[in-house]
Amino acid sequence: MTRAERPEPRQGPRPLPLHLMAASLAWTSSRAGLALLKSASPPWKPQVQSAAAALQASLEKVDPEAFRGAVERQLHARMAALAEGILSYRRHPYRRELPDPPVLWRQGTTRLLDYGARRSGGRARRRAPPPVLVVPSLINRGYILDLAEDRSLMRWLAAEGLRPILVDWGRPGPQERAFTFTDYIAGRLEDALDAVIAETGARPLLIGYCMGGLLALALALRRQDDLAGLALLATPWDFHAGAGVQGASAAAALPAFAPLMEACGELPVDSIQSLFASLDPQLVARKFVAFSRLDPASPKAAAFVALEDWLNDGVPLAAPVARECLGGWYGENTPARGTWRIAGRPVDPGRLALPSLCIIPAQDRIVPPASARALAGKISGTETMTPRLGHIGMVVSAGAGAQVWRPLRDWLAARAGAG
Repeated sequence: MTRAERPEPRQGPRPLPLHLMAASLAWTSSRAGLALLKSASPPWKPQVQSAAAALQASLEKVDPEAFRGAVERQLHARMAALAEGILSYRRHPYRRELPDPPVLWRQGTTRLLDYGARRSGGRARRRAPPPVLVVPSLINRGYILDLAEDRSLMRWLAAEGLRPILVDWGRPGPQERAFTFTDYIAGRLEDALDAVIAETGARPLLIGYCMGGLLALALALRRQDDLAGLALLATPWDFHAGAGVQGASAAAALPAFAPLMEACGELPVDSIQSLFASLDPQLVARKFVAFSRLDPASPKAAAFVALEDWLNDGVPLAAPVARECLGGWYGENTPARGTWRIAGRPVDPGRLALPSLCIIPAQDRIVPPASARALAGKISGTETMTPRLGHIGMVVSAGAGAQVWRPLRDWLAARAGAG
């Protein structure tokens, strides 16, 4: 294989120094904890005092030096497993090779990918398949909805007789780096909607996922007459509900990122990843230690790599949007307070008169269910579903088909039939 033929080396898990430091600090703190344990008076938190007392009692007859040696061996074993897991991931042969569907429309760095343009198989239809415009987050790449041949919500919906059209935001270019949410919604998304209507001659259904749900909601409020329904998947609204500490942490990061955004015109990917890492600083260490135990040739290992590749394939966020998101959404909670505005008009879900569906995953750690429920409570007559899945699992896990994909398809088909 020539140098030109070799795949690009993986950079993840990003940002690697942060993840290594978090694991090292957590695990080596055991040494300090061991010294306190020997003193018989460590400052245990109330919720773990009973467990700590049981631990101390169980160690009364254990040789202290033997126990210290066991702790050291465990520290070395975990660090070695983490390193092996990361190296195994980086050298894994899997690469995503799914071809993009036809591009329906393009403006700046934004494209519309038409998954229903060249359908094969699926259910026979006497009329054109109903269009479904899908809006993903501006941060993570939209192909989480088209991750692999057997884990692609977009291709599955197309095979089921719908015409899903995915907004692919791309990396912000010189024009997009100056964008606000108004530019994305009242400009880019409205133009995309016009392109779908012109191509299909029909009012599309609209889906928004995560941050894309807020963009889709704002679009729907501006263009209700041009849409047949709105489905919101894991969409936040009250940024101080269920995870107030997370919101405060994100808002507090804004001043630290300000000089970088001023210089770059965007919030870089590794800065965004560090914010996600703060939700669970030990998550990456747990994942890669577990991955080190997998057979690299197994389907489970390939599935892990596919998802990690997507997680590490983010795009920067335009600086004005990052300021609105961190300072406005997370800091001031502008959506829930009714002060988030697009083109000067408040985004008020109480004005939504479209058929609507809110899917709120019960195990979501990125968008707390309480945050998403606050939005459902504002939309009159909305239907809700609460699958027992996580934020990403709701679209790619083994349980996604039964708990999310099929119910979503049924809801879309019913709304399309009614329209």
